[in-house]
Amino acid sequence: MTIGAMRDEWYPVGLRSKVDANGQKTLLMGEPIRLHESEGGEIVVETADGRRLPVVIGHGHVWTSLGQPDKPLFAIPEADQPGRRLVEVGVVRVRCSPLRAVENFLDIAHFPFVHTDILGAEPHTEVERYEVEIREQEDEVWATKVKFYQPQAAKSAAGGITTDYMYRVPAPTCSVLYKTCPARPGEWDVITLFVQPLTEELCDVWPWMALYDDVTPMTDLIHFQQMIFLQDRSILENQIPRRLPLDPGMEIPTRADLTSVAYRRWLKRHNYTYGAQLVAQ
Repeated sequence: MTIGAMRDEWYPVGLRSKVDANGQKTLLMGEPIRLHESEGGEIVVETADGRRLPVVIGHGHVWTSLGQPDKPLFAIPEADQPGRRLVEVGVVRVRCSPLRAVENFLDIAHFPFVHTDILGAEPHTEVERYEVEIREQEDEVWATKVKFYQPQAAKSAAGGITTDYMYRVPAPTCSVLYKTCPARPGEWDVITLFVQPLTEELCDVWPWMALYDDVTPMTDLIHFQQMIFLQDRSILENQIPRRLPLDPGMEIPTRADLTSVAYRRWLKRHNYTYGAQLVAQ
């Protein structure tokens, strides 16, 4: 097992709204942990041998680490804007590498084939040229100027539109997507993917959203996002190899895979290798 530098990162382990005095048991990088609310309302996370782990509450979730993070949990300033609805989608368990789950979220080209007639449709399959960079000051991967035709870009969308996207990777198992907001032109809907690495080949995925949508019932917003990710799960669980290859020669990228290439390069640079495959087998 190669935890590497990922030991000192923050990971989601539960929804804050669901944690109570009874507690919950789960795994983090193969280690059993338990989280519960103390009598004073504090969230406590501890290992099986009683070691208390660091805790931070953010973006609707409880976050912890097996190590000692040297930086705060990444911010999502847009989520604090007035009028946004914060949507707790819940959790989906996926039999895949946590890094694979993030990379799939960054992939645009699969929309017409996996999310047919929702996030994409034939013959609109071409991925237009977009820009990718590793922003050194923030130490994050960003993809900008992404455009893609979508028959139903969001639950609130009434018809097909060309959707603008931006992707951000602020942590090895987290990604933030900014996309055209059908209900409020000029603003971005924020859709996130927070991944909890249970083991190197098993993860819990916690989608979370900050939307401008005053019309759609909360249940419908949750079901729409769950449907999208369940479509992804069947693909993720059949990818070979299960772990994400970091050697450039192990998989052949296309022009549409620029974000994936930058993400893998960034992971390798930081020794973020839990859930990765480093050499061809």
